[in-house]
Amino acid sequence: MSATTMTTNDRIAITLGEDGVAEVRFTRADKMNALDHAMFESIIEAGHALQRMKGLRVVVLSGEGRAFCAGLDLSNFARKPAEDEPPLTERTYGNANRPQQVAMQWRKLPVPVIAAVHGVCFGGGLQIASGADIRIVHPETRMAIMEMKWGLVPDMGGYALWRGVVRDDVLRELIYTNREFSGAEAQTLGLATYVDENPRDRALEIARTIANKNPHAIRAAKRLQAGMFEHETDAILLEESIEQHAIMRSRNQVEAVMAEMERRKPNFEDL
Repeated sequence: MSATTMTTNDRIAITLGEDGVAEVRFTRADKMNALDHAMFESIIEAGHALQRMKGLRVVVLSGEGRAFCAGLDLSNFARKPAEDEPPLTERTYGNANRPQQVAMQWRKLPVPVIAAVHGVCFGGGLQIASGADIRIVHPETRMAIMEMKWGLVPDMGGYALWRGVVRDDVLRELIYTNREFSGAEAQTLGLATYVDENPRDRALEIARTIANKNPHAIRAAKRLQAGMFEHETDAILLEESIEQHAIMRSRNQVEAVMAEMERRKPNFEDL
Protein backbone atom coordinates (compact mmCIF):
# COMPACT_ATOMS: atom_id res chain seq x y z
CA MET A 1 0.00 0.00 0.00
CA SER A 2 1.65 3.24 -1.13
CA ALA A 3 1.24 6.54 0.68
CA THR A 4 -1.50 8.67 -0.86
CA THR A 5 -2.61 12.25 -0.31
CA MET A 6 -5.99 13.69 -1.13
CA THR A 7 -7.74 16.91 -0.24
CA THR A 8 -11.52 16.94 0.05
CA ASN A 9 -11.40 20.71 -0.50
CA ASP A 10 -9.33 23.69 0.64
CA ARG A 11 -10.21 23.11 4.31
CA ILE A 12 -9.21 19.47 4.90
CA ALA A 13 -6.18 17.40 3.84
CA ILE A 14 -5.95 13.63 4.29
CA THR A 15 -2.76 11.59 3.94
CA LEU A 16 -2.73 7.80 4.23
CA GLY A 17 0.66 6.28 5.00
CA GLU A 18 1.91 2.83 4.13
CA ASP A 19 1.44 1.85 7.78
CA GLY A 20 -2.30 2.48 7.57
CA VAL A 21 -2.15 5.70 9.63
CA ALA A 22 -4.25 8.47 8.05
CA GLU A 23 -3.50 12.06 9.00
CA VAL A 24 -6.50 14.37 8.78
CA ARG A 25 -5.46 18.03 8.92
CA PHE A 26 -7.71 21.07 9.24
CA THR A 27 -6.16 23.53 6.78
CA ARG A 28 -8.16 26.72 7.36
CA ALA A 29 -5.21 28.13 9.27
CA ASP A 30 -5.93 31.78 8.44
CA LYS A 31 -9.20 31.48 10.43
CA MET A 32 -7.78 29.24 13.18
CA ASN A 33 -9.75 26.36 11.60
CA ALA A 34 -13.03 27.90 12.74
CA LEU A 35 -16.22 26.13 11.73
CA ASP A 36 -18.10 27.87 8.94
CA HIS A 37 -20.62 26.21 6.63
CA ALA A 38 -17.93 24.97 4.25
CA MET A 39 -15.83 23.63 7.13
CA PHE A 40 -18.76 21.59 8.43
CA GLU A 41 -19.31 20.14 4.96
CA SER A 42 -15.63 19.34 4.40
CA ILE A 43 -15.25 17.57 7.76
CA ILE A 44 -18.26 15.37 6.98
CA GLU A 45 -16.86 14.65 3.50
CA ALA A 46 -13.60 13.62 5.16
CA GLY A 47 -15.51 11.25 7.42
CA HIS A 48 -17.19 9.65 4.41
CA ALA A 49 -13.83 9.27 2.67
CA LEU A 50 -12.32 7.57 5.72
CA GLN A 51 -15.26 5.17 6.02
CA ARG A 52 -14.52 3.98 2.47
CA MET A 53 -10.73 3.97 2.75
CA LYS A 54 -9.02 0.61 2.21
CA GLY A 55 -6.14 -0.31 4.50
CA LEU A 56 -7.09 2.27 7.15
CA ARG A 57 -5.97 1.33 10.67
CA VAL A 58 -5.74 4.57 12.69
CA VAL A 59 -6.62 8.25 12.20
CA VAL A 60 -4.66 11.20 13.62
CA LEU A 61 -6.66 14.43 13.65
CA SER A 62 -4.93 17.83 13.94
CA GLY A 63 -5.07 21.45 12.83
CA GLU A 64 -2.58 23.55 10.90
CA GLY A 65 -1.48 27.00 12.03
CA ARG A 66 -2.11 28.48 15.47
CA ALA A 67 -5.09 26.36 16.48
CA PHE A 68 -6.64 22.92 16.46
CA CYS A 69 -10.07 24.52 16.00
CA ALA A 70 -11.33 27.82 17.42
CA GLY A 71 -14.94 26.67 17.36
CA LEU A 72 -17.86 28.24 15.55
CA ASP A 73 -17.00 30.92 13.00
CA LEU A 74 -18.92 34.02 14.09
CA SER A 75 -20.09 34.49 10.50
CA ASN A 76 -22.54 31.66 11.20
CA PHE A 77 -24.61 34.00 13.36
CA ALA A 78 -25.29 36.19 10.30
CA ARG A 79 -25.85 33.31 7.87
CA LYS A 80 -29.45 32.79 6.80
CA PRO A 81 -30.32 29.07 6.58
CA ALA A 82 -31.20 27.81 3.13
CA GLU A 83 -34.89 27.13 2.52
CA ASP A 84 -34.27 23.40 2.19
CA GLU A 85 -31.92 23.21 5.21
CA PRO A 86 -33.36 20.73 7.73
CA PRO A 87 -34.01 21.85 11.32
CA LEU A 88 -31.58 20.76 14.02
CA THR A 89 -34.18 18.35 15.37
CA GLU A 90 -34.13 16.30 12.15
CA ARG A 91 -31.80 13.27 12.26
CA THR A 92 -29.98 13.59 8.94
CA TYR A 93 -27.00 11.34 9.81
CA GLY A 94 -28.39 8.29 11.57
CA ASN A 95 -28.78 9.41 15.17
CA ALA A 96 -27.31 12.89 14.59
CA ASN A 97 -27.86 16.16 12.76
CA ARG A 98 -25.12 17.77 10.68
CA PRO A 99 -23.31 19.69 13.48
CA GLN A 100 -23.44 16.62 15.74
CA GLN A 101 -22.10 14.37 12.98
CA VAL A 102 -18.97 16.55 12.71
CA ALA A 103 -17.99 15.38 16.21
CA MET A 104 -19.77 12.03 16.46
CA GLN A 105 -18.41 10.65 13.17
CA TRP A 106 -15.00 10.03 14.80
CA ARG A 107 -16.67 7.62 17.24
CA LYS A 108 -18.57 6.04 14.35
CA LEU A 109 -15.39 5.30 12.39
CA PRO A 110 -14.43 1.62 12.81
CA VAL A 111 -10.79 2.48 13.64
CA PRO A 112 -9.27 4.44 16.55
CA VAL A 113 -8.99 8.22 16.20
CA ILE A 114 -6.34 10.25 18.03
CA ALA A 115 -6.69 14.04 18.28
CA ALA A 116 -3.51 16.12 18.52
CA VAL A 117 -4.62 19.42 20.05
CA HIS A 118 -2.65 22.67 20.22
CA GLY A 119 -3.13 26.43 20.30
CA VAL A 120 -6.86 27.01 20.69
CA CYS A 121 -9.64 24.45 21.12
CA PHE A 122 -12.95 26.14 21.86
CA GLY A 123 -16.61 25.16 21.64
CA GLY A 124 -17.25 22.99 18.60
CA GLY A 125 -13.52 22.37 18.31
CA LEU A 126 -13.49 20.82 21.76
CA GLN A 127 -16.48 18.66 20.89
CA ILE A 128 -14.70 17.46 17.73
CA ALA A 129 -11.62 16.59 19.79
CA SER A 130 -13.87 14.84 22.30
CA GLY A 131 -15.10 12.57 19.52
CA ALA A 132 -11.63 11.07 19.26
CA ASP A 133 -10.76 7.90 21.17
CA ILE A 134 -7.57 9.51 22.56
CA ARG A 135 -6.60 13.19 22.99
CA ILE A 136 -2.99 14.43 23.13
CA VAL A 137 -2.96 18.10 24.19
CA HIS A 138 -0.23 20.71 24.41
CA PRO A 139 -0.04 21.96 28.02
CA GLU A 140 -0.59 25.58 27.00
CA THR A 141 -3.58 24.94 24.74
CA ARG A 142 -6.45 27.35 25.44
CA MET A 143 -9.64 25.34 25.88
CA ALA A 144 -13.26 26.06 26.79
CA ILE A 145 -16.78 24.76 26.46
CA MET A 146 -17.61 28.10 24.90
CA GLU A 147 -21.27 27.94 23.84
CA MET A 148 -22.75 29.70 26.87
CA LYS A 149 -20.73 32.81 25.97
CA TRP A 150 -23.02 33.18 22.96
CA GLY A 151 -26.19 32.26 24.86
CA LEU A 152 -26.17 28.70 23.52
CA VAL A 153 -25.74 25.17 24.85
CA PRO A 154 -23.23 22.57 23.60
CA ASP A 155 -25.04 20.78 20.79
CA MET A 156 -22.39 19.01 18.71
CA GLY A 157 -22.52 15.77 20.66
CA GLY A 158 -20.74 17.11 23.72
CA TYR A 159 -23.18 15.77 26.27
CA ALA A 160 -22.93 12.29 24.78
CA LEU A 161 -19.15 12.42 24.36
CA TRP A 162 -18.34 13.81 27.83
CA ARG A 163 -20.52 11.24 29.60
CA GLY A 164 -18.26 9.18 31.85
CA VAL A 165 -15.24 11.34 30.97
CA VAL A 166 -15.80 14.50 33.04
CA ARG A 167 -17.23 14.43 36.56
CA ASP A 168 -20.82 15.69 36.54
CA ASP A 169 -20.39 18.73 38.79
CA VAL A 170 -17.16 19.73 37.02
CA LEU A 171 -18.86 19.50 33.63
CA ARG A 172 -21.72 21.67 34.86
CA GLU A 173 -19.29 24.36 36.02
CA LEU A 174 -17.40 24.32 32.71
CA ILE A 175 -20.63 24.62 30.71
CA TYR A 176 -22.40 27.20 32.90
CA THR A 177 -19.40 29.56 33.15
CA ASN A 178 -17.69 28.86 29.77
CA ARG A 179 -14.42 29.50 31.60
CA GLU A 180 -11.14 28.96 29.80
CA PHE A 181 -8.69 26.29 30.99
CA SER A 182 -5.30 25.06 29.84
CA GLY A 183 -4.29 21.80 28.23
CA ALA A 184 -2.51 20.91 31.47
CA GLU A 185 -5.75 21.34 33.43
CA ALA A 186 -7.66 19.44 30.75
CA GLN A 187 -5.85 16.28 31.78
CA THR A 188 -6.97 16.65 35.40
CA LEU A 189 -10.53 17.30 34.19
CA GLY A 190 -10.58 14.18 31.99
CA LEU A 191 -10.60 16.02 28.66
CA ALA A 192 -7.01 15.11 27.74
CA THR A 193 -5.47 11.65 27.70
CA TYR A 194 -1.90 12.95 27.72
CA VAL A 195 -0.26 16.37 27.85
CA ASP A 196 2.73 16.73 25.54
CA GLU A 197 4.87 19.55 24.17
CA ASN A 198 4.63 17.91 20.73
CA PRO A 199 1.08 16.53 20.56
CA ARG A 200 1.17 15.60 16.86
CA ASP A 201 4.40 13.63 17.22
CA ARG A 202 3.05 11.84 20.30
CA ALA A 203 -0.24 11.11 18.52
CA LEU A 204 1.60 9.62 15.53
CA GLU A 205 3.76 7.51 17.83
CA ILE A 206 0.69 6.03 19.51
CA ALA A 207 -1.03 5.62 16.14
CA ARG A 208 1.86 3.60 14.74
CA THR A 209 1.81 1.35 17.79
CA ILE A 210 -1.90 0.70 17.28
CA ALA A 211 -1.42 0.19 13.53
CA ASN A 212 0.95 -2.66 14.35
CA LYS A 213 -1.79 -4.62 16.15
CA ASN A 214 -4.34 -7.05 14.69
CA PRO A 215 -6.71 -4.68 12.82
CA HIS A 216 -9.67 -7.04 13.33
CA ALA A 217 -9.11 -7.05 17.11
CA ILE A 218 -8.64 -3.26 17.24
CA ARG A 219 -11.94 -2.68 15.44
CA ALA A 220 -13.69 -5.19 17.68
CA ALA A 221 -12.29 -3.44 20.76
CA LYS A 222 -13.65 -0.11 19.54
CA ARG A 223 -17.08 -1.65 19.00
CA LEU A 224 -17.02 -3.06 22.54
CA GLN A 225 -15.96 0.31 23.96
CA ALA A 226 -18.89 1.96 22.18
CA GLY A 227 -21.37 -0.29 23.96
CA MET A 228 -19.97 0.04 27.47
CA PHE A 229 -22.28 2.89 28.49
CA GLU A 230 -25.21 1.88 26.30
CA HIS A 231 -25.75 -1.80 27.14
CA GLU A 232 -26.61 -3.77 30.24
CA THR A 233 -24.03 -6.13 31.76
CA ASP A 234 -25.53 -9.27 30.23
CA ALA A 235 -25.40 -7.75 26.74
CA ILE A 236 -21.80 -6.59 27.21
CA LEU A 237 -20.70 -10.06 28.30
CA LEU A 238 -22.34 -11.63 25.27
CA GLU A 239 -20.83 -9.06 22.89
CA GLU A 240 -17.35 -9.79 24.30
CA SER A 241 -17.84 -13.47 23.56
CA ILE A 242 -19.21 -12.83 20.05
CA GLU A 243 -16.27 -10.60 19.12
CA GLN A 244 -13.69 -12.97 20.58
CA HIS A 245 -15.24 -16.02 18.90
CA ALA A 246 -14.94 -14.28 15.53
CA ILE A 247 -11.28 -13.34 16.11
CA MET A 248 -9.85 -16.50 17.68
CA ARG A 249 -7.79 -18.66 15.30
CA SER A 250 -8.34 -16.21 12.45
CA ARG A 251 -5.42 -15.54 10.13
CA ASN A 252 -4.58 -12.19 11.77
CA GLN A 253 -4.86 -13.53 15.31
CA VAL A 254 -2.49 -16.39 14.51
CA GLU A 255 -0.13 -13.89 12.84
CA ALA A 256 -0.14 -11.73 15.99
CA VAL A 257 0.96 -14.73 18.06
CA MET A 258 3.62 -15.83 15.58
CA ALA A 259 5.06 -12.33 15.22
CA GLU A 260 5.39 -12.03 19.00
CA MET A 261 7.03 -15.45 19.31
CA GLU A 262 9.42 -14.75 16.41
CA ARG A 263 10.06 -11.17 17.54
CA ARG A 264 9.26 -9.65 14.16
CA LYS A 265 6.87 -7.13 12.69
CA PRO A 266 3.49 -8.74 11.95
CA ASN A 267 2.12 -8.96 8.41
CA PHE A 268 -1.61 -8.50 8.85
CA GLU A 269 -4.35 -8.73 6.24
CA ASP A 270 -6.16 -5.38 6.01
CA LEU A 271 -9.90 -5.05 6.04
